[in-house]
Amino acid sequence: MADRPQPTRAVYVISVAAELAGVHPQTLRIYERKGLLDPARTGGGSRRYSDRDIERLRRISELTDAGLNLAGVKAVMALEAEVARLQAELADAREAARQAVERVHRQYRRDLVPVNQAPVRYRGP
Repeated sequence: MADRPQPTRAVYVISVAAELAGVHPQTLRIYERKGLLDPARTGGGSRRYSDRDIERLRRISELTDAGLNLAGVKAVMALEAEVARLQAELADAREAARQAVERVHRQYRRDLVPVNQAPVRYRGP
């Protein structure tokens, strides 16, 4: 597992991140000022970008190429993050419900007692 880089590990300097994302380094600074990006910082204050930051930069480029301004991009990305959070919450709730149903079904099986008598037909009064 140590061989595989973590997507959140900030390893790229601004020039490399800009090249990987296909934008100018100054664009990254603008995105940061607008609140679209929050790169990690070294002790000396230099920006460092992770693979996740690069993915985010590519998504920003897709949205701006589609005609959105930076305020629109910020709104869309906030909504996408909220949808992802809600999907995870829904998956957790579904799993909890599934486990609750299984517990109830196991309880039913314990409560059932075999009957040794044959059923008798009801004949009325």
